[in-house]
Amino acid sequence: MKPGLSSERAVILAPHGRDAAVAEALIREAGYYAQACPDFAALQHEIEGGAGVAVIADEAIKTVDLRGLAKWLHDQPSWSDFPIVLLTHQGGGPERNPDAARLGRLLGNVTFIERPFHPTTLISVVGSAVRGRRRQYQTRAILENLSESEGLLQTALNAGRLGALELHLPSLELELSDTCKSFFGRSPDQPFTFDDLQASVHPDDRERRQEVLDSTLQHGTDYNVEYRNIWPDGSVHWVETRARIVRSPDGKIRSLVGVCVDITARKTSDIDRDTLLEQLTAERTALAELTATLEQRVDERTADLMKEVAARERAQEQLRQAQKMETIGQLTGGVAHDFNNLLMAVMGNLELLRKRIPDDPRLHRLIDGALQGAERGASLTQRLLAFARQQDLKAVAVDLGGLVRGMIDLLERSLGPRVALRLDIPVGLPPARIDANQLELAILNLAINARDAMQDGGSIDIRIAEHRVGPGDPNLDPGDYLKVSVIDDGGGMSPEVLKKAIEPFFSTKPVGKGTGLGLSMVHGLAVQLGGTLELSSVVGRGTTATLVVPVTTNLPEATSATGMTRPAARSAVILFVDDDPLIAMSTTEMLEDLGHRVIGASSGRHALDILRSEQPLDLMMTDHVMPGMTGVELAAASREVRPSLPILLATGYADLPEGAQLDLPRLAKPYHQEQLRDRLDQLLG
Repeated sequence: MKPGLSSERAVILAPHGRDAAVAEALIREAGYYAQACPDFAALQHEIEGGAGVAVIADEAIKTVDLRGLAKWLHDQPSWSDFPIVLLTHQGGGPERNPDAARLGRLLGNVTFIERPFHPTTLISVVGSAVRGRRRQYQTRAILENLSESEGLLQTALNAGRLGALELHLPSLELELSDTCKSFFGRSPDQPFTFDDLQASVHPDDRERRQEVLDSTLQHGTDYNVEYRNIWPDGSVHWVETRARIVRSPDGKIRSLVGVCVDITARKTSDIDRDTLLEQLTAERTALAELTATLEQRVDERTADLMKEVAARERAQEQLRQAQKMETIGQLTGGVAHDFNNLLMAVMGNLELLRKRIPDDPRLHRLIDGALQGAERGASLTQRLLAFARQQDLKAVAVDLGGLVRGMIDLLERSLGPRVALRLDIPVGLPPARIDANQLELAILNLAINARDAMQDGGSIDIRIAEHRVGPGDPNLDPGDYLKVSVIDDGGGMSPEVLKKAIEPFFSTKPVGKGTGLGLSMVHGLAVQLGGTLELSSVVGRGTTATLVVPVTTNLPEATSATGMTRPAARSAVILFVDDDPLIAMSTTEMLEDLGHRVIGASSGRHALDILRSEQPLDLMMTDHVMPGMTGVELAAASREVRPSLPILLATGYADLPEGAQLDLPRLAKPYHQEQLRDRLDQLLG
């Protein structure tokens, strides 16, 4: 979209690396307009020329003079509140960073996103900001139309020598037009309060006028009264006032709005009765029309800044929810990563210990029990990482109908004899782009949730259907999808429970009966695959949970033949890189137990020194999350030194765009020795 008074484009300033190009591409792919700016001066120029939102990396504005932008933001018209998305480093939010808090106060309408973040978070925040800006433009148009209408109305009032008034309630603050003030003998610059008006009423007319006012305020009837008022010079004048009640959205009386006219000449003239009636009828008709017009304009105005307020509140609530889930996801992902490292050390040492202890059944049972507990912990970390959208996925073309049919035995054993399972799977479905193992786990989770919702048994339907998404969907890109619905006839969820259902650790089950991660894991998996999770429920009638996943034009992968043995890999010299001493010790032991020679490095820099030496190496195995240099960065640097060296990336994270570019083989943490052996066999065989 070209710059202009109603531009919705996102202008971007992120001068380091490829941040600006990546952000621009993501925003454009989501269907919004985007333009990267080379420097701060260009950004400010584009904002002032017309934009919907600015996306700014905090390092780009730490040393620039922000006074010009701050002045422009401060001088915005009342309808405008220009949104800014500020990209900060982890821990750089306003709660913990004084600089970020200062920028928030200086720039006004600022949303903070801490890096690293998932692309869907950026798109969600930018989308909310653009929609908010669009509503601001709509408000501007409404105000312009209202201003034009008010101008026309004022012209009519002036032509008819009619005054306008508004009495605010319950404060009794009185607003009068200059013309209306003149009807009470006051000049435009003289104050005239409600008490002044009360005091000016002729003593003989006060009781009658007050009765009409009380009736209007008590019963909501129109206010229509003629009475005399005494001017400061002592002269007596007649005035007629017509007004109506204006209510706030909650039904309470907000003000009394109307018009008044000086009728002194009519009351004191000697004109004939017919002429007087004709004049009176004309005046009252004009007054009624003007009053109705004024009331309509007031009602329209009230209905419109209320619609704007409601829309803005909904957008802010959605944004707060997105930020809340993103923050929890970041924290959850970090905890899961650390937990994975601990489990990696526990599982590795237990496996090695089991191979070395005497053939004592009791000791083996103890070790097996410990391993089972560690594997349950590993399953929990997978749920955490799924919720945080950081699990390592292998998304390929899969026959989704065949996958669900292949789960029948597992599902029936898990659901038990009191639950009837029914499948509705059409033939000829296109393949889905999914991780088969993770999707099986997600469907199993949804089925078990459905079973638990039916305490006395019931039926569960699993249905698959094709689904097409057009432009404008807030959760999905345009394209073709498959829907997998798990439908139960259990107790259902209330709207309050349904609203919180996918939040992590929220559960309606008794303590110890559930982690509260089932639905959040399924939702995280669906989003990571490029789909979504839809929930609908009615109390007493059951719940429908629908996984929406993208389709692909690729053919489903053939299942590899079972029972085939791969020749054992030769003994190799392996450079193993990990900054965690526990992981380094246990993995080194596992590698040496497999017959390999291990050279250890505690950091990426240390590993590069070894790579640059004459040391013979057959393979490098590295962790990803390390201080100073990540595993992906180390892999890229190693390509310059030893371009043909095989590299194995061991990680629990999936959000690795650089890794995707390098096409690195991965081994998901925590792993067993057999999994390690298989991966090495593939790379060294």
